[in-house]
Amino acid sequence: MANFSKSQVPQFSVEVYQNEFLPEGGREVNAIVTVTSTGGGTTGGIPLADAAPAYGAGQGPGAAVVLMVDCSGSMDYPPTKMRNARDATAAAIDTLREGTQFAVVAGTHVAKDVYPGNGRLAVADVQTKAQAKEALRKLSAGGGTAIGTWLRLADRLLNSADVAIRHGILLTDGRNEHESPEDLRAALDSCAGRFTCDARGVGTDWEVKEVTGIAAALLGTADIVADPAGLAADFTHMMENAMGKEVADVALRLWTPVGVEIRFVKQVAPTVADLTARRTEANARAGDYPTGSWGDESRDYHVCVLVPEAGIGQEMLAARVSLILPDPSGAGTPQTLSQGLVRAVWTDDMVASTSINPQVAHYTGQAELAQVIQQGLDARKSGDFDGATAKLGRAVQLASASGNQDTAKLLSKVVDVVDAATGTVRLKAKVAEADEMTLETRSTKTVRVKK
Repeated sequence: MANFSKSQVPQFSVEVYQNEFLPEGGREVNAIVTVTSTGGGTTGGIPLADAAPAYGAGQGPGAAVVLMVDCSGSMDYPPTKMRNARDATAAAIDTLREGTQFAVVAGTHVAKDVYPGNGRLAVADVQTKAQAKEALRKLSAGGGTAIGTWLRLADRLLNSADVAIRHGILLTDGRNEHESPEDLRAALDSCAGRFTCDARGVGTDWEVKEVTGIAAALLGTADIVADPAGLAADFTHMMENAMGKEVADVALRLWTPVGVEIRFVKQVAPTVADLTARRTEANARAGDYPTGSWGDESRDYHVCVLVPEAGIGQEMLAARVSLILPDPSGAGTPQTLSQGLVRAVWTDDMVASTSINPQVAHYTGQAELAQVIQQGLDARKSGDFDGATAKLGRAVQLASASGNQDTAKLLSKVVDVVDAATGTVRLKAKVAEADEMTLETRSTKTVRVKK
């Protein structure tokens, strides 16, 4: 768990991996951008004298967390589910760093802040943690599910805190049946960029695309906890990660010269997330893509641009990638944490221009892996078993080739693998619902390039 010191700030680095060589007439430039954050108190920070502070001199990151617990009627079936949810939330509260502001929201067809109440946040210490756990013991199941109302209340509570890190943890066991999809989308649009949120589905009666959609919109993680007995360990791990975040609202800024088109910007590790449509314009030639909160960690991004055609021997800067931290007041100049360059060089050397960078090749395969799993499962649900077999067979082939063993194991619970190298599989006649939902929920998890 990161313990941010007043004398340290996290240090960001950007590394660019690409084959910059293009054949005559070539236009597409691909690069993998590895962003690493270190030293916010856990691996040796840099003195404030040597770097601009991320929060302003003498400020720690500060954090506020809202835990949203599904208390709808279905949480009573079986009764152990509600008890496990209470125990998991208590375990997460125990993991809160002293001084963190927090609240607990009970979610049904309405949202209620059950601790500390009255639209306030408590400050974590021995006493408030004990009070919060006492409030949890009084939670009971009853009512419907309207997740958008939970998120809007969490947003109001978090927005009342003058902190750098705002985070939500959301647990649901059912479908969002008491508000329209448009209401949930409006709530997500309203909350996006204001706080991050990890979402968990417990049991097998919830909708995967709803839960993963919440996490994607709010730059958090999504997962299934098929057995409610596993909730406490999962919640503890989630809260430890939240407490390790040190910098919020970091943006990946992409500057491109006149004539360059952006095809896409995707996060490709540790999970696949397409950020292309989330661009906000920074100036005439640059746009910002949100990356959320950072602790000591490393992530990979795939940037693809189209450059104007040029002759042999010509070269150009295709893009400049920067890590940007906005001024907390909103008035000052954003801080550039690190940057890297994407180049294009035209050559008549066929070997140079046709070679694919290993990182680019690997993550192109990982993005395809996530896509074909989703397509295969959708085809299976719709009764298109030939299409499902083809897509999931391709998924097995990609998982095997890239060494993504976790995904390969999940796929083996849905298909019988005849030959992983060729992607020859047979659909299993009977598949446990939890296994299918786990594969769908975790389909975007990737592995890094094998060294």
